[in-house]
Amino acid sequence: MPTFWLLFCVFLAACLAAGVTGGLFAPGSWYRALNKPWFTPPDWVFPVTWMVLYVCMSIAGARIAMLAGNGIAMAFWAFQISLNGLWTPVFFGLKNIRLGMAVVSFLWLAVLSAMLSMWQLDWLAGLLFAPYLLWVTIAAALNAGVWWLNPDVARHPPPAPS
Repeated sequence: MPTFWLLFCVFLAACLAAGVTGGLFAPGSWYRALNKPWFTPPDWVFPVTWMVLYVCMSIAGARIAMLAGNGIAMAFWAFQISLNGLWTPVFFGLKNIRLGMAVVSFLWLAVLSAMLSMWQLDWLAGLLFAPYLLWVTIAAALNAGVWWLNPDVARHPPPAPS
């Protein structure tokens, strides 16, 4: 079983690399000044939730990577983690709420596609992506809520730091 743990570590490293963008592009005062939906979780929920999700995503990825016929599932896994890493720089770095909504929408579709393609190969791997899909659904709702509650900022994002 050492192959599983090696693969798990590779997938976890990919998740953590995407997660580093959270530290590089922290929300800051710009985000704190925005009106947010009533269902916005407290700040401490985000890192805790992401760590649990990254472990689940890594287990799912490692399980699928060991199976024959995994090409489509692995492609969707790679696509979703790239979009995962892109949202934070777009939303918090560029302060672009509308483009962030586009990225999180494509992320949602990629996560759903990854989950369904993994489910066909290994039901447990597919199931491990279900909480991730739920969290991205919440993130999309939060992004949409911020857009709705801050239409002027969404239309005219402040300049990104140079």
